[in-house]
Amino acid sequence: MTATHTRPAHTAKQEWATGLAAFAAVMLFLVGLLDIFRGIMAIAEDDIFVTTRNYVFEFDLTGWGWVHLALGVVAVIVSIGLFRTATWARVSGVVIAGFVIIANFLSLPYYPVWSVVMIALSGFIIWALCVVQRDNLYDLSEAPPMAEDRPPVSMPHGPA
Repeated sequence: MTATHTRPAHTAKQEWATGLAAFAAVMLFLVGLLDIFRGIMAIAEDDIFVTTRNYVFEFDLTGWGWVHLALGVVAVIVSIGLFRTATWARVSGVVIAGFVIIANFLSLPYYPVWSVVMIALSGFIIWALCVVQRDNLYDLSEAPPMAEDRPPVSMPHGPA
């Protein structure tokens, strides 16, 4: 007796979940890339940042550059795992986005507007990774199903 394998029906909830996972993956990649650039900028030319006196979390700007560079590299690596919808990548993505928030909060006086933007983007990444359930995701690296594989959508008919 042979078994026939059928592809599960796609639902709007699953497509929404996959879209959020893709959003988080792309945004984490961009946040990582921008953090890499910020780190390189701080390491190479730390005189372009504003320096503040008597800051509680005062740290050498070259040191902040290395922190941002390391966070950026890890964020890019984790974002690649998010495209495969790996569970380790979702957990790591939340952790890395949290570390990016902390690092940008601590370096707020040196680059205030950009730090606030990075904090907001990282908050959206954490939200997108936490709101989606694992069983609703499809592998983002696979090709989407063809339109003929999807069930037809019935449209309500209004008065003509």
